[in-house]
Amino acid sequence: MSPIYTACMHVHAAPAGPGANRTQSVLRISLVVTLAYVVVTFVAGLRAHSLALLSEAGHNVSDFLALLLSFAAVYFQTRPADNTRTFGYQRAGVLAAFINAATLIGLSLWIALEAVHRLSTPVAVHPRIMMITAAAGVLMNGVIAALLWGVARDVNLRSAFLHMAGDTLSTAAVIAGGAGILLTGQNWIDPVLSLGIAAVILWSSISIVRETLNILLEGTPRGVTLPQIRSAMEAVEGVIDVHDLHIWSLGSQSRALACHVTIADIPPSESACILVKINHVLHDHFHISHTTIQFEHIGCGALEGCVVPIEEMAGDRPHAHHGHSH
Repeated sequence: MSPIYTACMHVHAAPAGPGANRTQSVLRISLVVTLAYVVVTFVAGLRAHSLALLSEAGHNVSDFLALLLSFAAVYFQTRPADNTRTFGYQRAGVLAAFINAATLIGLSLWIALEAVHRLSTPVAVHPRIMMITAAAGVLMNGVIAALLWGVARDVNLRSAFLHMAGDTLSTAAVIAGGAGILLTGQNWIDPVLSLGIAAVILWSSISIVRETLNILLEGTPRGVTLPQIRSAMEAVEGVIDVHDLHIWSLGSQSRALACHVTIADIPPSESACILVKINHVLHDHFHISHTTIQFEHIGCGALEGCVVPIEEMAGDRPHAHHGHSH
């Protein structure tokens, strides 16, 4: 009898359905409206000599690119796995979200530098043009943000939603800034307002960069830890030991797990029950649906590729290895 049995539970890319079609329609409409607003805001910013409006135009260009990337990512995520991309295109949305957020960070730094320059060299602005253009922007961004909120189920669409929600707030601030300049005649309000917009953009982007980097670097998914999952698996009746445990995200909504599980020297027909229980625990408590679990009843040495995390080597384990040498 062979000492090792391997069992797998698979998850596949979801086919395009009504949800995907609705998402694509929302993104398509958002793209057209955003592009039109970019042109209007840019022209108005030049006429009003307003850095805040030009910042909004730049921000909306990044929003247009973000929506375009999200649109492409939604399309690719519905494509099935093949022989060259065995997990499909689940990370297309994650990559789009990372690019979007990284672009926004660069944009926020540029806006901040321009604002500092304008504080030292003030430029007269036309507050009425600022306010009229910004009012149209609040309406447009608010509608698009509301539409995206209804379909924002993963990090890709959530990053696009954050773009538009941040735009809504920053554009509303431009209206307030225009009113302040109109009432006081103080042109320094415009660059100070731009600094505030830059801060909002930066804050909303950093969390997306962190989350997407963690997925792209195959880090442990947020909200779970290896000790948590190992303890839950070792609590299953028949499991002696869990090691060589790896958990990562395939996309923003799907997780994968691979590990070695030590069990007694029993026939495969009896070990199937243990496998079912383990998979139920992983699915119900940790939302892990793609698992590769290797059963064994003798030790697997380090030379065979068995990887033990540092905390296990240090002895921070509730259960000791049985017959293993790592």
